[in-house]
Formats: sequence, structure tokens, C-alpha cells
Amino acid sequence: MFVVVSRRELIASRFSSVVCAPIYSVYHDLDSQVPVGIEEGLKHESSIHCDELVSLPKTALTDFVGSLSREKLIKLNTALRFALGLTEPLEK
Repeated sequence: MFVVVSRRELIASRFSSVVCAPIYSVYHDLDSQVPVGIEEGLKHESSIHCDELVSLPKTALTDFVGSLSREKLIKLNTALRFALGLTEPLEK
């Protein structure tokens, strides 16, 4: 299972793939992980792993399972920034 983390413009574009983060049933309480579960439409408690981003063809993403609340989207954004080393702005 995956959550699409590409921006909406890319998802709606003619590009054939999008960036996704996998969802696993394990959670290690890392800054690069976001806990998700039944509230988001899943069958059990899981977590989004932002350290394992992958590019997947849009055609492979066929089943919509759930959605993230604004609070979870903020946590996902923070976890992505941490995983990608974007926690501090670069100096000019």
C-alpha cells in the first residue's frame, strides 16, 4: 500500500508516474514516519515510511483506500522534509 506524495499538478499531468511513500504495519517512532490507521481508512494501525520513497506508474495505483486529515498531512509534510534533509533552509 502507498500514499501518493507528488504535488497535484504532477498527478494531473501527462507524466506517467508519481512519487509515493509506502505504508507498512510496523512503526518505529522515527521522525520520517507518520502513524496512520482506521481513521484514515486502513484496516489496522500502520505507518507511512518517508525514507523509502518510490516512483510508481499511475496505472499501478488502482485502489483508493482512504485519505489523510489536515493534521496528518502536516505530519506527512514534516516527515518528508526530515527524510529528504530539508529541515533547515539553505543559506544563499
